[in-house]
Amino acid sequence: MTAEPAPGAAPVSRPPEILPGMAPWRMWLDAQIRHNGRRLVILVPYVWLLLFFVLPFAIVLKISFAEFRVGVPPYTALIDFTQDAYLRLTLALSNYKYMLDDEMYVIAYLNSLRIAGISTVLALLIGYPMAYGIARAPKGPRTILLFLVILPFWTSFLIRVYAWMGILKGNGLLNTFLIWTGVIDQPLTIMGTEWAVFIGIVYSYLPFMVLPLYATLEKLDPSLLEAAHDLGCRPWKAFLTITLPLSVPGIIAGSMLVFIPSVGEFVIPELLGGADTFMIGRVLWNEFFLNRDWPVASAVAVAMLLMLVVPIMIFQNIQAKQAEAAEERS
Repeated sequence: MTAEPAPGAAPVSRPPEILPGMAPWRMWLDAQIRHNGRRLVILVPYVWLLLFFVLPFAIVLKISFAEFRVGVPPYTALIDFTQDAYLRLTLALSNYKYMLDDEMYVIAYLNSLRIAGISTVLALLIGYPMAYGIARAPKGPRTILLFLVILPFWTSFLIRVYAWMGILKGNGLLNTFLIWTGVIDQPLTIMGTEWAVFIGIVYSYLPFMVLPLYATLEKLDPSLLEAAHDLGCRPWKAFLTITLPLSVPGIIAGSMLVFIPSVGEFVIPELLGGADTFMIGRVLWNEFFLNRDWPVASAVAVAMLLMLVVPIMIFQNIQAKQAEAAEERS
């Protein structure tokens, strides 16, 4: 007869179950899963990050400290042996110095931040009412509305951008419709401008803004708004003092999901923008595939990644400290 553990006592690990005919490797695997199952589950995302973020970033970082050369690969080795068989490490900082000295890269970075920032604000202004309406809709229409938000993902991203080329060009659908309705007399020049880039980015990344906002707004307690209404609070004041502050986590998550990929966007500015739409994604493309200067291109990529990741890590650290302080006060 097996004794039941006392209430509150730590669970007692059971010995591995041995069945007749079970292979030794299967017994070992079952024992590892039984004893280290939680660690293995936690290990999966770390392995994912290691393979698809840390390792590629380490390769790009290594190339950024190399020097350009004509050959395959088009960069020098960081570690080699001298004629005296000594190990030699060569780190070239000239790529980063060249990037700082040439104002073209600075302009590309600033343009990328400006276009990504404006696009994020536009996506927030459009996405917040959409998410709010979906969260307040009845359950039946809510499912259909969410389906419509994610429906564009069923089509290729490139095809959707090409479709906007047909809509925004001089004799496209938009100008044809506006002239037919008498709103304008001459076609608007949208294609090849930053406005076309804003439209393309907002359209492409709008679901990334709507879905986190919806997840936050859907969890809000409606009794808070009811209590504010019973106390005589006007709807707009209740929205500004209750709904908007409580939806800040969704705003931050959606803004990050739109802003970060927009900074390095290449396809939309290349197809919808003009020669004046000079973003860092085009610089990377030119350095890698036209100039074949992989060390400089890698330095540009590393600088862009640090420019995005470091502020996010600082923000996450501040949020974690604020959460800990709030828990201690409570």
